[in-house]
Amino acid sequence: MWTKNGKQKDAVQAADLTADRLPSGLHVKGDITCTEDLLIEGTVEGLIQLDQRKLTVAPTAKLTADINARDVVVYGYVKGNVRAQGRIEIKRKGAAIGSLTAPQIAIEEGADFKGSLEIEKDPAIEAAPNVAARAASR
Repeated sequence: MWTKNGKQKDAVQAADLTADRLPSGLHVKGDITCTEDLLIEGTVEGLIQLDQRKLTVAPTAKLTADINARDVVVYGYVKGNVRAQGRIEIKRKGAAIGSLTAPQIAIEEGADFKGSLEIEKDPAIEAAPNVAARAASR
């Protein structure tokens, strides 16, 4: 796989390379709120808020942050609580320390994880059987 500048990048998917990007030389201390998909290659300390967007943590990234996003993919290092409305993935060489909360959580073989997992049901999926059960009881 190749990046925009022609260098090979094995881990991060091509789709992630089109996201807004915080490069590896950048260090952010503070909160980040973004309305686009975000690829972080540098270091971040603070809160990362991407409610309906995807966050990709590149292999070079080191985050000490609480994260709220639609989807989170970790190739690098994250220390903090991660909450996603969709899916959290910790890739083969990725590392996460903290609590992960999402309807879908995937931790690949070879990934490092220390913390807690909470599989949170999708409210739309839970509501469907309840509506059917109420309709059947009438």
